[in-house]
Amino acid sequence: MLYDLSPTVRPETPVWPGDTPFQSRLTWSIAEGASVNLSMITTTPHLGSHADAPFHTEARGEGMADMPLDRYLGLCRVVRVPPQPLIEPRHVEGIDLANPGRLLFRSESVRDRRTFPERFTALSHELASLLAEKGALLVGMDTPSVDPFDSKTLDAHHALFRGGVAILEGLLLDGVPEGTYELIALPLRLAGLDASPVRAVLRTVEA
Repeated sequence: MLYDLSPTVRPETPVWPGDTPFQSRLTWSIAEGASVNLSMITTTPHLGSHADAPFHTEARGEGMADMPLDRYLGLCRVVRVPPQPLIEPRHVEGIDLANPGRLLFRSESVRDRRTFPERFTALSHELASLLAEKGALLVGMDTPSVDPFDSKTLDAHHALFRGGVAILEGLLLDGVPEGTYELIALPLRLAGLDASPVRAVLRTVEA
């Protein structure tokens, strides 16, 4: 069974306030006599379900094209957490953070996806540091960011990236049961960019 974790991208898709919204148009049109339809798009790479690269918050961090693909492909664990401002270490007590090493946090703290939320569940700096310390490979959120909306220091981003932990944001995890799955969420090979949209999918695995 497959779970599609990616929202449909359209011009109405909300983006971080001040960021570049998605726009598209046909540059060639069969209806106007062209042999094919061709499109162009303008958008932030932090759109819908997306991967952040270290360059997003680290001056000398890797760009998206330099990220190891194995972070985004393999076994993962979906963990349900309360829809409160910060996920803390106590919320993952008893969970092996290094096995399988990829954790997707289902908070369901974003209910209306037609507008950008300013209140959503994020990671505490303590948990981000713990995940890096324990050797986690990837963290995924069903919210726009691993850090709170009003954060200026972006502590969770810094702690995760400096520990080699990949980040997925904007996932749709509503209704996905807790458990272990195969994650497939490969970013585009975009040279020098700070993020990439992904088509994130979970596949059930045999018990």
